[in-house]
Order: sequence, then C-alpha cells, then structure tokens
Amino acid sequence: MSPPRTTAFDDAAERVAGGSDPRAEADALVAMMTLEEKLGCLSGEPAFWPGILDLVGGGYHAHGWPAARVERLGIPGLNFADGPRGCVLGPSTTFPVSMARGASFDPGLEERIGDAIGAELRASEATFTGAVCMNLLRHPAWGRAQETYGEDPCHVGEMAAALTRGLQRHVMACMKHFACNSMENARFKVDVVAGERALHEVYLPHFRRVASEGVAAVMSAYNSLNGRWCGDSHPLLTGILRDDWGWDGLVVTDFIMGLRDPVASVLAGCNIEMPFRQQRAQVLPGAVASGELDVADVDARVAETLATFLRFIGVFRAEPDRSVIGCAAHRALSREAAVSSMVLLRNADLLPVDASRLGRIAVLGPLAAVPNLGDGGSSNVLHTPDPVTLLAGIEAALGDTGTSVVHSDRDASIAAGADLAVVVVGYTRQDEGEFMDDGGAVFLKLAPALDHPELGVADPTQAESLLAGFGDAGAVAGSSKGGDRISLRLHPHDEQLIVDAAAACDRVVVAVMAGSAVVMPWLDTVDAVLMVWYPGSEGGHALADVLFGQSEPGGRLPFAIPLDESDLVDFDRDAETAVYGLLHGQWHLDASGTDALLPFGHGLGYTTFELGDAEVKEDQVVVGVTNTGQRSGSTVVQVYASVPGSAYERPPKRLVGFSRVQLDAGESTDAAVPIDPAVLDLRIDGSWVREDLPVRYHVGLDSSSAERVTD
Repeated sequence: MSPPRTTAFDDAAERVAGGSDPRAEADALVAMMTLEEKLGCLSGEPAFWPGILDLVGGGYHAHGWPAARVERLGIPGLNFADGPRGCVLGPSTTFPVSMARGASFDPGLEERIGDAIGAELRASEATFTGAVCMNLLRHPAWGRAQETYGEDPCHVGEMAAALTRGLQRHVMACMKHFACNSMENARFKVDVVAGERALHEVYLPHFRRVASEGVAAVMSAYNSLNGRWCGDSHPLLTGILRDDWGWDGLVVTDFIMGLRDPVASVLAGCNIEMPFRQQRAQVLPGAVASGELDVADVDARVAETLATFLRFIGVFRAEPDRSVIGCAAHRALSREAAVSSMVLLRNADLLPVDASRLGRIAVLGPLAAVPNLGDGGSSNVLHTPDPVTLLAGIEAALGDTGTSVVHSDRDASIAAGADLAVVVVGYTRQDEGEFMDDGGAVFLKLAPALDHPELGVADPTQAESLLAGFGDAGAVAGSSKGGDRISLRLHPHDEQLIVDAAAACDRVVVAVMAGSAVVMPWLDTVDAVLMVWYPGSEGGHALADVLFGQSEPGGRLPFAIPLDESDLVDFDRDAETAVYGLLHGQWHLDASGTDALLPFGHGLGYTTFELGDAEVKEDQVVVGVTNTGQRSGSTVVQVYASVPGSAYERPPKRLVGFSRVQLDAGESTDAAVPIDPAVLDLRIDGSWVREDLPVRYHVGLDSSSAERVTD
C-alpha cells in the first residue's frame, strides 16, 4: 500500500515543525497559488444567496462555515463555529453565559471551560471559533452584555485570556468584536467616538491582553470607530493590532455586514470576509485588473492567514472525538460553573436552608419552569440536551425528603404558610440579546443581486420570503427579538410578584435571571437575593446546591449595580454617534461621588473573611486572609490602585489584580495577588506615559471596601 500523498501545505507544516518561520513558509505557498485561489482565500467559501438560505434554514447550528481552503495545495482552510457559552453545533453542553462566568473571578475555572468548549467544537469538526466575546460592558443596558465578562478591562482581559488558553488546545480562537462594540440596536450605523486615552486605556487593554496570549484571530466590529468602519479601518487593524501590538494572526469580519469597502478592507489588514463570497467576490477581481488593488496586498493578507494555519497545525491534525459532546464530565463542569457564578447579593440569615426542616416550598414565576439559557443570536446552543430548569432542580434535590414543592407563574397566595418561597424573576431572549431587526437596509445594500450568476440562486423566489420578512427579528442569524434593554428595572409584573410573595411568606429568596445589572429598589424587602444569570444546562441543580447548602455561591459582581440607572453614563440605543469617555460603571459612580446600590466586586458567601496586613512586592500584593466563619468557603481578594496628585483625569481607583482564595473554617493564608502597574499608564500623543508619582494601592473584598495599604 503506497503512503498517503503529501501536499505543499503538509511539507510546509513539517518544515515549520522543524523550526522554519511560518510566515516565510506561507509566502512560499502564496507564490504557488493562482490569482483566483488567492482571491478565494479573502472570503468565506459559500456563495452568498445559497449560503443565506442555508444559514436561516438551520445551517448555523448544523455545520461549520469554511473559508480559505485550497484543495490543490492541501491548504485546509478554517471551519468556523461559534461558542461563547458552548459549541453552537448539535447537542452540545451549554455553560452559564460569559457574564456569569466573569462573576466567578476564576481564570482557572474559565480555562477549564474553554478546554471543554474547545473539545466539543473540534469534535463537531470546527477548527475556528468566535467564542472569545470580550467587549467592555460600558452600560448594562447593552443587549449583548451576557456574552462578555464585565465592565473592568483588567478583569475582562484575564478571564478572556483564560478562555483563549483553554480553547486553543483544540481550535483556533477569535477574539471579538474589535472594537468598541458595546451597544446592539445601532451597531450597523453608529459611529463610536473615542479619544486616544479612552480608546487605549479603557476599550483596548483587554484585547491587547488576549493578543499577548497568542490568540489566533480577531473579528472586526460592525460599528464605525472615529469615522471609519471597523472592518475597513487601517488605523485599527494594522496601526494598532499589528504595528503597535506586534500581533501576527488573521482578521475576519463579523458576519454578512462586517465591511463596507472591499478594497479598503484588504488594504486595512482584514484577511477574510465572513462567512460568504459576497462584496469582495464581486469587487476584488476587477480592482486587481484595474490596478486599484495591488496583488502584493492580496498576497500579504493570504500569507497572514496561511501563517496562522501553520502555527496551529495541531488543530487540523487532531482527530475529532465525538464522545465528548455533552458528556457527563462537561455537564458536571457546567454545574460547577453555575454554582461558582451565582452571586449572593443579600442574605438576612436565611441561606443556606436546611432542607430536612422544610415541609413545603413555594416556587413562583414562569421563568422557574422553562429553560432560560440566554439570548437567541449567534451564541445560542440551540440543541442543548435536557436543560434542567430551576424548578426541576429544586424538585430533584428534595425528591426523597418528603418536602412538598408547589409552583405558580403569578399566584403568590401559594406562598402563604410555606416554609420558603423562591421567586424567579428576570429576562429572556425577548428582552436582551443579539439584535438583527435594524440590519435590513444595510443587508440589502451589501447583498449581491438575487440572480447574480455566481452568488445568486437559480430561482430567486426562494429568497423572496426572506427579503419580505427581513424586518422580523432573527431573519438572518436565527435570533429572537433581543436588543438593548429599554430599562434596567425588572418588568412591573415581576416587581409586583416580589411584593406579593413577601406579603404572603416571611422567608423569601429572589432568584434573578439576567445578563447584566438589574436595578433593585426592592432589595431590602426580602430575606435573600441571588443573581443566577442564564445558568446553563445544569442551572437548576446548581441553584438547589446553593439554596440547600451543598455548595456556596461563589460569584462576585463584575459590574456595579446603581441605585438608579440615571446614575450611570448616558446610553442611547438608537444613537448614530456615541461618545465613549474615560469613565463608566463603578469608575463613573466613584468620580461623581455617587454610591452604588451594590459595588463592583460585591458578593456574599456562607462564611466570613478578614483581611490582614498587605505588602506590595514588585509585581504582586501579598495580603493575609483568614476565614473567620464556621464553614469552608471562598472569597475574591481585589487590589485597586490610584495615582493621587495626577495631572490627568483618571478613575479614582481601578482594578489592577484579583485572586480567588479558598479556605477552611479558621484557616489563614497569605494570598499573593499578581498586579500589573502598567494598567495605570497614560496614552498620550501616540506613546505610553507613566507619571512620576507614587501609586496608592487599595485591598478589599469589593470596590467600595478596598482600603488603602500603601503609597
């Protein structure tokens, strides 16, 4: 039997494994390609209209989306599938949404989740994922808030870097959306205006952190930034990403409406228009023929793509193992993540509850009895098997105890005489999430003609219903209504349900399902409040673990919850121009002298902790930590820094490091918290500047309680 035939790409990969430079090998491969093959590598593989019909017909959740494949030379191309809360293909494990996992403040756990999601992606034959969604939460009304980790760039960067490490054991990871994509309804039209300092000190540091982790790819954002569409922006995609940061991966557009000028996008440094042959396929051949686009620029983009493939050759050679998809170990990890993510916002000596002493529990709210796993857009794990509702989790935990569990959507009278009332309130994918409604005009402007000889369909009537209904939510991506929130308050019927439950029962727990901050004027009227987020396929079991003390809620708020939404920066979900400044969230509250209802980093557990002496030692702060309670538990030690006397506007203090600490009752330790003083550097006139002033460090268990330890 003859040995398998090797290809030019195989030979290049072997030389790279032996120490050859990936870019040099990629350049040599490009030299072997025809112009048609090169141009083909600048777009997704499917023709536009057949691809659209496949996408909306269920293809998004059925198979990956290929690009940059050249069979003649053995170039494997990429196969894209999304995955912020789990592989979107097939019956995969659904993890808590990214914001929930951000609340864990546990990069080690997030890296394990990345490993699990990456394994399921590769088992589904994906080699490339857009799972690293990490735009900063500028305002909690952002509909897609649940897909990122929080409002602080230091925290977001560490969590996203951890996810990237885990994913890239199996697939190439793509961080998104670059940059300043922090609103949803206006994302196809808004121009975000950000000054040099705001851009580099606030809205880019977390991206730079993940770039330094060796992330394979970047996805450009839909919005315009400082007057240039992100997919066409040379200052962003080359000036910052490649020249400033020295990053050497590949850039893809966001799907379908990710660039506006095909030639400018190539010159800007964008490698692949995803996921179809669309604008570039129509324009670039003619642009090259006319001299508007130099072949050397095409070669450079293709070489960057192939060099990335060569660096990640192990991804392509890994054998998919389908047994990992939705496996028991991954579901157990999802349950662990949900427990570690839940934030105990208030506890008036109610939780945990001794289940053996309960005769009857009343569970209220329609969300208790239905799967509520997050938004219906590109992150949706549509076919997640057997998700455990909050009600089902409680019932399963009490199945052998003789405790009666009763449920009603809205009738709080069932709580009268109950030993405990659990009120489940919050949002669904109808209230917040990825939003497509406003894309119709842009879509039609950028789409090829229905009867295009290469990109169209033989029977244009196939697409007529799609065009006629484009204004309906989810016409392209399969998403539901979603969008930016109108209010940070719960729906009035939810707030009334809380009032009614508190009147009927004197032991009330409120479980809030949401993707970011909820204003809670009712917080002090009930005994306990848990932020349970969109908790993944094992969320019901995780809630029961927390309620009945099998586990401690491990989460801390990755944002501030204001007393009133007017206390935050302005947010106009229909804006055509949005100015992003230096301050938002907790920083904005601190600078204006406004108290938060609950500050950044807040979260209670089932034990208590005290911090002792702290000392700054070069790149870490070492602080004594003691568990002063009666049971084992965890806390998050947070280090903030400020520069008193600075000549520049700054956050009054900003996070520079954090560390989760687990201790038994009575146990003490010295926690070493890694810190990055460069977080305090200023970006002025194209350079980084460090003021010659003492830095003051503050250590605490949340932003408000962090006390000064040194100058």
